[in-house]
This record gives sequence, structure tokens and C-alpha cells, in this order.
Amino acid sequence: MSRYQDFAAVYDRLNVEVDYPARAAYFHQVISCHGAPGNILLDLGCGTGSLAEELAKLGYSLIGVDNSPEMLMAAYNKRMESGADITYLCQEMTDLDLFGAVDVVVSALDSLNHLTRYEDFCAAIASAAFFLHPDGLMVFDLNTCYKHQVSLANNTFVYDLDDIYCVWQNTTDEEGLTQMELDIFLEGEDGLYERRDASFAERAYTHEQVVEALEKAGMKLAAVYHEDSFDPPRSDSQRLIYVAVHDKSRPDAFLQRPPEDPDRV
Repeated sequence: MSRYQDFAAVYDRLNVEVDYPARAAYFHQVISCHGAPGNILLDLGCGTGSLAEELAKLGYSLIGVDNSPEMLMAAYNKRMESGADITYLCQEMTDLDLFGAVDVVVSALDSLNHLTRYEDFCAAIASAAFFLHPDGLMVFDLNTCYKHQVSLANNTFVYDLDDIYCVWQNTTDEEGLTQMELDIFLEGEDGLYERRDASFAERAYTHEQVVEALEKAGMKLAAVYHEDSFDPPRSDSQRLIYVAVHDKSRPDAFLQRPPEDPDRV
């Protein structure tokens, strides 16, 4: 059973405050500013497809990748309604198998934070870099160490919606790993509530770790921005936007697949 099975059913409702059109417009602005060779875009960790739908409206030809069949089913349903040009693939971010090169890689809403082993974080970046056009862009956001230590920390959040009640409890350790436990209560047609549980984790990575992961993948940092802006990072930034390109001084770096990790399960 997928760890996101129950969470997928309420994901969009619990993220109702996310302005997907605005986020898509921001990523489009970043891509336009830094330049890209074409419009084929990989949404890495696409979830229920809300961002992919908005990026498709901006003229991108989308490939969405996620490892949760339940999340992808929600994305499929949205695509059926919109008719958007989106191909969805159920794959691990660490081991992509695409049909060809893409011009842009976007990973949003802390998808890469959900890779809690640094080896997997590096593998995901390397795998995406392997399929990225030599002149392409990689744009991704990350929840910061500050957010994990201050905002998420050992806090509890309660969502009380019309037909959903959710208690979200976090436990953060000194190394930046935040365990998240959700108790979800869904109201049925009979007015009774059904309880479901979900659990997952996020890890915060330092700027130095991100740069190291990019370098291992033959990439180099082009820019880093405070949250959804073009401002420089701040000490209290809760989300950072990273922009990376292939390091042309290492022409062979992106021609090799990332090595297999025998410890990955």
C-alpha cells in the first residue's frame, strides 16, 4: 500500500491555499529569464497534477512523474477534464526512464525534501540531469533548514474543513529530519466520519549539500532565490528556489546515468 494512499484523497483540499496559477507563472518567469531551448517540461514529483495543469496552459508540453499511483489517478482525472497535453509516468524520481530529453525540469512544493536520504536526493538530481537537454534548465524549490527548525519543528497543525478534519503532527530531529503523522477524518454521506492515517517525512538540506549534489550530477548553480521571488536568500527564508544548468566545462558529466545504489530499496 502506498504511504500516500489516504493522503492523496485529501491532498488538494489541504493545499487549497496554494495559488497554482501564480506558482506556474513564477516558474514560467524564471524559465524565461534564464532561457530554455524548448517547451518540453518535466514536472518531477507532480503529485495530483495541479501545477502541471497550469504550466500546460502556459504552452509547455508536460511530462509528470510521481511514484504514487493514487496521486497520479487524481492527476489523470484532471487531465481528462482539461484535455491538457500532459503525459504521466509512475516512476521513482531517483530512477527516471523517459522517452527522450526534456528542455526544463521543475520540481515544486518540496518534492525533493521528501527524499530523506542524501544519496537519493543526489540520485534524483543526477537522474533528471541525465535527461535534461545540454542547454536546459533545472528549477526546483526546497523547504529550508530554518523552516524545519522553526515553522515545522515539533508543531501540530489542525485543518477543520466542511467535510475533513485533519490533525498534522510533526517531530523534527537535530539533523533536519521531520516525521509527519496525519490523522484524517472524512465525513461520509451518512454524516459519520471515517478515520484514515498517513505518515511521511521530509529532510532539510543545506545550501552546501544542494551545490554538492548539483556538482556530482554535472550541473552548476545559476541562481538561488528567496521563496517565489527574484530576491536573494534571507536567513529566515522558508523556501528557496534553485536554478541550475549543465556545467559545460564538464561535457561528459551528463552523458552517464547515475550509478545504481545497492542500498536503495
